[in-house]
Amino acid sequence: MRFEEAHEIWIHEHLANRKGERRGRLERGHLHAEKLFLRNVWWPLRGNLEHLHPEYEVSDWRGRPYFTDFAWIPGYVKLMIEIKGYASHSRDMDRQKFSNELNRETFLYAMGGHVISFAYDDVEQRPELCITLLRMALSRYQAEFAPSDRAIFAEKELIRLAVQMTGQIRPKDVELHFGVNHRTAVQMLQRLCDKGWLLPSLRGTGQRLVRYKLAHNVLDYFN
Repeated sequence: MRFEEAHEIWIHEHLANRKGERRGRLERGHLHAEKLFLRNVWWPLRGNLEHLHPEYEVSDWRGRPYFTDFAWIPGYVKLMIEIKGYASHSRDMDRQKFSNELNRETFLYAMGGHVISFAYDDVEQRPELCITLLRMALSRYQAEFAPSDRAIFAEKELIRLAVQMTGQIRPKDVELHFGVNHRTAVQMLQRLCDKGWLLPSLRGTGQRLVRYKLAHNVLDYFN
């Protein structure tokens, strides 16, 4: 089934099961940015819209209703996903709203929910970055949703290792962490360079390649 067809069926099913403000919020709130996230990020990664709820209603710490863009609820897990545009977010945000947003996210975490946010610009212009980060996030909760390819698992772990080492990593670090030889470690690092996740860092007068660093657009997401 193609995305457009699956999306239309999915929206109609949720609309049919809602009434009042919950239905109105879905009609008003599920707009271009939310659909773009599904088309560019969620669908390429998952291939379906199962367990995903649009404009999902939750309560904040004051008991007031709040609608998050999406909630992924495959059982005991509850992961909230929000798409934020820089212009609208900065324009509409004052100190009190900023505090309320942080308090809401902390409260949701305390109640067993987790919130992750994606910038609209990345969803539109760098969906592959969002896909990789989302894959990493989902794999923390249910192993069956993680990629089955061992190479992808290794790449994800290598990125985490580089983040832990302040964004720079040596072949020796990979050797020790994965228990591989020097040649294999270099090959693993080179694969991430080919994908644009790592950049070679040359040192010395001879311009020796002694370490690699995370690309800036990757490191920004972990700072």
